[in-house]
Amino acid sequence: MTIYEIIILAIIQGLTEFLPISSSAHLILPSEVLGWNNQGLAFDVAVHVGSLLAVVIYFREDIIRLLIAWLQNGFSSAQTVDSKLAWWVILGTIPAGLFGFLMKDFIEVYARSALVIATTTIVFGLLLWYADHKAKQIKELTSIGFRETVIIGIAQAIAIIPGTSRSGITMTAGLMVGLTREAAARFSFLLSIPIILAAGSFATLDLIGEETAVDWAALLYGAGFSFVAAYTCIYLFLGWISRIGMLPFVIYRLILGVILLLFVFL
Repeated sequence: MTIYEIIILAIIQGLTEFLPISSSAHLILPSEVLGWNNQGLAFDVAVHVGSLLAVVIYFREDIIRLLIAWLQNGFSSAQTVDSKLAWWVILGTIPAGLFGFLMKDFIEVYARSALVIATTTIVFGLLLWYADHKAKQIKELTSIGFRETVIIGIAQAIAIIPGTSRSGITMTAGLMVGLTREAAARFSFLLSIPIILAAGSFATLDLIGEETAVDWAALLYGAGFSFVAAYTCIYLFLGWISRIGMLPFVIYRLILGVILLLFVFL
């Protein structure tokens, strides 16, 4: 890849990993519109590492607090708010992990077409609008419980279907169970940590089995630009979401879905 392609793809991954607009829908555009070659598994791992570092560093205080609370009180009857939240992050990750493990090959073969991605981009964009428009949005993150976690966790599992958007569908589910926009976004970002880590680990194992040359400079640039884009995205999104709502992202998803459909049928 050229340095231009590396920067563009890394920024796309970093931004779309956490915005509710689907990273898979955007990563298909360079190949469909510009004719770029597939960036390869090694580059995918690198940009995901950049995104993971961004969310870990941004939420470092929360992660440390939750981890300490989980180790101190997670296995006792005297659960704290933080130890419970740590358990909810673990519980919310399980459905996606199981679904991804069982359905990965099927999804890779049958669900990575532009038509599927365009359809899910539009459908789940409309669901995001409905949740943002109709939900009560009265619960803070400290109010989340078992029921809310299971619903959000199942929603995250559905995000293995390309075009759905992991962040988008978890925020949609969070809003539907009554979380505020910021609480839904923060829980979605916390849930992303184990999922990105697991996906990156499996991709790394696949990469180890490949006997191909590695362009380390491309991987370093990819991880670096993905980190900057992802960190900026998280910072701005959490600062703006309570004021602007989800409508701008819904409109964007609808436009993107229509563009993809045009490339499918024209």
